[in-house]
Order: sequence, then structure tokens, then C-alpha cells
Amino acid sequence: MRHNKKFNHLGRTNTHRQAMLANMASSLIKHKRIFTTTAKAKALRKYVEPLITKSKEDTTHSRRVVFSYLQDKNAVTELFQEVSQKIAERPGGYTRILKTGNRLGDNAAMCFIELVDYNENMLKETKKKTTRTRRSRRKATDEAPTVAAATVEVEETPVKKAPEKEEDKAAE
Repeated sequence: MRHNKKFNHLGRTNTHRQAMLANMASSLIKHKRIFTTTAKAKALRKYVEPLITKSKEDTTHSRRVVFSYLQDKNAVTELFQEVSQKIAERPGGYTRILKTGNRLGDNAAMCFIELVDYNENMLKETKKKTTRTRRSRRKATDEAPTVAAATVEVEETPVKKAPEKEEDKAAE
């Protein structure tokens, strides 16, 4: 039985998968956006989001922990200096996956994975959400007139007959 085995192995050994995810994570941190398959992007999201959360606290220990995952000194400094400043107030969800279609050769689902706060096009389109409030039913019924109290007068209009044709007159 496969209880609690949700991890996608991506058709690789453990060491190969860890090296690939570390390289992809450092590329994502350096370039802010990479193009990859959807399966790899979903695995990368689970790999890189805890590292970004760890970068919010700039201590020696957190830097060493992140470096043990990434193995790239430039990516670690980029993460702790630039990325952590932008995502400081965000509670989570640091990456976005944008699906682009299928690859021509093997029909694999492709996508972009990017850091959320670095896409200027998406940031311009976002609006502040306004909350809607409804009036309470009691208040609405007190102010609105009741249906029984409102009377509507309807005028009766005479019904006009269509002019008779000469053929109809001859038939009678």
C-alpha cells in the first residue's frame, strides 16, 4: 500500500533529484523566473518555499541551513539580501506557476515558475479587494415598504381589432 507516499521522484535517484532541485532553486533565485516542466515546477515549489521562509531571519544558522540545500554562495547572498527584503511581509506563497502548454517533442506539460513579487506585469494588474457588506434582513425589512401596503393602479386599454380583409368579408 502507498500510504503517505506523495513524493514525486521525477524518475531520478535521490542524489540526482536533490542536485537537480538545488540547481533549479539557485537558478530561480538568481533569475527570478525559469521555464521547466510542470512536474518539476511543483517539486521545486515544495523545495524552495521553505528556504525563502528561512531567509526572512538573517542569522548565521539560517544562512548555513540554506547553503546546505543550495550549495551556491551567490544564490544564498541574493536570497538573503534582495529576495528576503521583498517578501518580508508576505505570509507564504512566494512562487507562482504559469502553465504555457505542451512541449513539441514529447508533449510534456510546460510552465514558468517565478517569484511572485518580481513580476511587474502581475503586480500592476492586481487591485485592492473591497469587502462587500450586506444589510441585515431585519434592517432591510424595516426600511422597505411591505408588498401588501403598496397598491398599484393598472389602466385598462381597449383592445383594437385588426382590420378585416375583403376576402374575409366575402366568406361571411
